[in-house]
Amino acid sequence: MATVRVGIAESGVVLNPDSIVTLGLGSCVGVTLYDERKRIGGMVHVMLPSTELAKGTNFNRSKFADSAVPDLLNQLVRSGADQRRLVAKLAGGAQMFNLAGETDSLLKIGLRNVEACKKALSLLRIPVLAEDTGGSWGRTVELFSDSGILEVRAIGKAKTHI
Repeated sequence: MATVRVGIAESGVVLNPDSIVTLGLGSCVGVTLYDERKRIGGMVHVMLPSTELAKGTNFNRSKFADSAVPDLLNQLVRSGADQRRLVAKLAGGAQMFNLAGETDSLLKIGLRNVEACKKALSLLRIPVLAEDTGGSWGRTVELFSDSGILEVRAIGKAKTHI
């Protein structure tokens, strides 16, 4: 069994029995897609909600929810997954810094990232089965292709499986 590491603004796909992991999700969101029958999983580490925030036209599509999620779907389908069977799990989207008295939603990038990822999944008709989002702590997540379990680890918190 191999473990594929996905960095910030990167994506990847694994087949049974491999797993895929991303480290240090703060305000970023780890989006996973999984086909239980084929036991194929994928993950993308999303940094920002929208390509409208991109500088110019030559940008990393895995950085933005509205381009990263559809691109991950395409990677999974090319690897043999059936779009009709895909389900999603999300983790991350924390509010890592508390700005006293600040209520501007533009600064709540974690929340905006989660909302944008959910919107992208909804447009693709992919249901979200589970999520571990929000809070003020970072997370490391690992998707196991043999089971579809997403393991969430955070310093000072119990390891969870969603």
